[in-house]
Amino acid sequence: MTRTKHTTADWQRLDAAHHLHPFTDYGELNARGSRIITHADGCYVWDADGNKILDGMAGLWCVNIGYGRKELAEAAYRQMQELPYYNNFFQCSHPPAIELSRILSEVTPAHLNHVFFTGSGSDANDTVLRMVRYYWKLRGKPYKKIVIARENAYHGSTVAGASLSGMAAMHAQGDLPIPGIAHIEQPYHFGREPDMDPDEFGCQAAQALARKIDELGECNVAAFIAEPIQGAGGVIIPPASYWPEIKRICAERDILLVVDEVITGFGRLGTWFGSQYYDLQPDLMPIAKGLSSGYMPIGGVMVSDRVARVVIEEGGEFFHGYTYSGHPVAAAVAAENLRILRDEKIIERAGAETAPYLQARWAELGEHPLVGETRGVGMLAALELVKSKTPLERFAEPGKVGTLCRDTSVKNGLVMRAVGGTMIVSPPLVISREQVDELIEKARQTLDETHRAITRG
Repeated sequence: MTRTKHTTADWQRLDAAHHLHPFTDYGELNARGSRIITHADGCYVWDADGNKILDGMAGLWCVNIGYGRKELAEAAYRQMQELPYYNNFFQCSHPPAIELSRILSEVTPAHLNHVFFTGSGSDANDTVLRMVRYYWKLRGKPYKKIVIARENAYHGSTVAGASLSGMAAMHAQGDLPIPGIAHIEQPYHFGREPDMDPDEFGCQAAQALARKIDELGECNVAAFIAEPIQGAGGVIIPPASYWPEIKRICAERDILLVVDEVITGFGRLGTWFGSQYYDLQPDLMPIAKGLSSGYMPIGGVMVSDRVARVVIEEGGEFFHGYTYSGHPVAAAVAAENLRILRDEKIIERAGAETAPYLQARWAELGEHPLVGETRGVGMLAALELVKSKTPLERFAEPGKVGTLCRDTSVKNGLVMRAVGGTMIVSPPLVISREQVDELIEKARQTLDETHRAITRG
């Protein structure tokens, strides 16, 4: 069969006619036309017009080993030939899911030895909500149902995931959050109290959890869920004092700690998991994205020994699951991805060499008149766009400036993401020092052009 060769305009017309994109203003997109990405290799993607673009976001925080790894395609092909699909219901299992479970128990923190597989990070957090409440019911405390999350957090866009997320725009469109979800302030030092001592602010932000537990009643609170570093909320890095205080509060109040590692897991912070970076011991740990480097849709929830023991030994049937839980092809690809990460020591090299270089170069952008702060950990970084540095003044419409900066960046051959007036990057772990230099050069060019455009008015 002969395949019709489409132009960019052809693809855009078809896209507008049939494709509803996630998190998109459809009228605006269809008026300008979508960017058609056709192929990728290493740290670069190409669009239908032949433009080569450095992917500073690793897809959607996920392509940790870079594009074009044939080993992952071959793993999928072999598995499709042998067992393309079978479910894990009805007392069945298969080697890819079992093998991936074993590998995950090896690379995650030592007390996490069980995994419940999902298809994404969103339904991993749906599973968290179900399992947290199931756990407390088995413990004889069915009234412990409320899960506390943070403002501006992102835990997915399903009904439960969006409820756990702390984003007002999402809540407004769906009568969310659902009952049993509460939120506290985020540890956003620059955005809330930039003149306060960081450690003092960190303790203050953490105490919001204790106050919320007191307000709701400790007997009613089941868990606290948080990302080690808030990703989609703007790469919000908590002060050093924040997580130790959160750990203390959860332990003292008998509250389960859920650490959402969908973004930070599998090397993003220069360690295998953010829980290791911050010395956390989560009771439940959602994972996805870097699990397969985005090559196949797969997620899961790592379950601690203390929670797993109750669920396994004291429960009956857990009435929860997905058609594609532990999908054999996705599991085989994820296992191969983890083998590459381990055998090639990609995470260790990124943590020791490339990430420090990225952070040092990124900090140089703080000298730009448009930048109020730079921050970052590992292969995550952000900068704050400001109207004035001294005195500090934010833009009245930060999202408008951020969008301008984002679009200018892509024009210059670099994918950066805008979260309001915050520009963020999350490049593949395999990015080289030379490509980091390219990223910084293009980011600086973008800031210059954005600044000129704003100054012209």
